[in-house]
Amino acid sequence: MAVEILGVGILIAALLLILISCEVFVNGIEWLGCRLGLAETATGSILAAVGTAMPETIIPLIAIFLGSAEEGEKIGEGAILGAPFMLGTLAMFVGGVAIWYGCRKGKRKECLVLKAGHAERDLKFFMSMYMVALVCGLMSFQDVFDHSLFNLGAALLLMSLYVIYIRQLLKDESDMSEDACPALYLGRAMGIAPAKDTFGMAMILLQVFGALIGIIVGARFFVEEVEMVSAAVGMAPMILAFLIAPIATELPEKFNSVIWYLRGKDTLALGNITGAMVFQSSFPVSIGLLFTEWALDPINIASMVIVLVAAFWIYYSVKVKKRVEYKTLLASGSLYVLYIIMLIMFPVAAD
Repeated sequence: MAVEILGVGILIAALLLILISCEVFVNGIEWLGCRLGLAETATGSILAAVGTAMPETIIPLIAIFLGSAEEGEKIGEGAILGAPFMLGTLAMFVGGVAIWYGCRKGKRKECLVLKAGHAERDLKFFMSMYMVALVCGLMSFQDVFDHSLFNLGAALLLMSLYVIYIRQLLKDESDMSEDACPALYLGRAMGIAPAKDTFGMAMILLQVFGALIGIIVGARFFVEEVEMVSAAVGMAPMILAFLIAPIATELPEKFNSVIWYLRGKDTLALGNITGAMVFQSSFPVSIGLLFTEWALDPINIASMVIVLVAAFWIYYSVKVKKRVEYKTLLASGSLYVLYIIMLIMFPVAAD
C-alpha cells in the first residue's frame, strides 16, 4: 500500500515537473526564436517541435538497441508509430478543447489565426513521409523479395525530405518581436534583462536547456510509473509502447500548445504539433526502417491509416475551407477513440 501511494506521488510530481518545465521552455523558445531572427513557423515547427520530441524519440532508440531482439523491436516500432499517432489525434483533440475553453472565457476566437501556408506545408510533408512509412509496412506482408534495400532507400528519402523541410522553414521571414514576448523567466529571477550579447544568449540557452532537461526527466519518471501500472494489469508490451508511453512523452507538445493557444499564438501552437509530426515521421521512422524488420502488425497499419485520415481532414480545412476551428481539431482528434475501439474488438491482433 505504501509503495502504491509513493508511486502515485511520483506520478503527480512528474506531471507537475513537466507542466512547469513546459511553461519555462515555451518562454525560452520564444526568446530564442527572436534572437535567432526566426519566423514563428520555424520557431514552432523546428525549435519547439524537435526539442519536446526528444523524450519520445529516446524511447524507441533504447528499446531497439538495448532491448531484447524481438521484443525490443516490437516495443521500438510501437513507440515510433505511437508518437505521430498521438500527435495527429489526441494532441489535436486537446488543442481543440483548449481553444473551446478560451472561447468560453472570452480570451480568444474559435478560429485559428495561422500564417499563410504554414500548416498546409507541415501537413503535406507529414502525409507524404508517413505514406512512405506505410508503404514500407505493407511491403513486409509480401515474401517475393527481400525488402531491406527498399527500406534503406525509404529511410534515405525521409531524411532528405526533412532537410528540405527545414530549409523551407528557415526561408520564412522573421515576424517575432522581443517586445511581444513575456519577460524571460531566468532574467526575471536574476533581476536582469537578457542583453543582446553573448551573455544574454547564454541566459536564454540556459533556460531552454534547463527546461528541456526538466521535461525529459519528468517524462521518464511519468513513463516508468505508468509502466508499473500497466505491468500490474498485464498489458502487452506493444500496447504499452504504442499507447501509454507516447501519451506521457507527448505531454510536452500538448501543454506547450495549450499555453500558446490560450495566448492566441496559433502559429506557434499548431506548428509545435505539426512540426513534431514531421520530425517523428522522418528520423525515428528512418531508425525503424534501418534497424528493425519493420514487419508491422495489422493494428499498427490501422493506426497509420487513422492518423493520415486525421491529418488530411485538417489539411482539407486549411487548403479548401480556408479556416480551422476548434471543432475541426476535435473531430480529427476523436479518431483516437476509433483506435481504442479497435483494440477492444481485436485484442489478439494487438498483442
